Amino acid sequence: MNKGQLIDAIASKAGLTKADSKKALDAFIEATTETLKKGDKIALVGFGTFGVTKRAARKGRNPQKPTEIINIPAKNVVKFSVGSELKEAVK
Repeated sequence: MNKGQLIDAIASKAGLTKADSKKALDAFIEATTETLKKGDKIALVGFGTFGVTKRAARKGRNPQKPTEIINIPAKNVVKFSVGSELKEAVK
């Protein structure tokens, strides 16, 4: 499912216009992005939790030159933990 199909699904399930559904989805994405940038987490009970964790710096190998060791810098990564209701629904 791509963004356009998700907008259509939201519009049909919520009884909204496609324009309103697009605004709602864009607002959700923007609010989620801003919250995660601050390092906070978002918990949607039953659906899941979005959070940010720090990945430590490490050494790796250059795939084009396997003998060459490179330094991979530390960075923040987004994690998603599935909620129990979603997990059961997908089973």
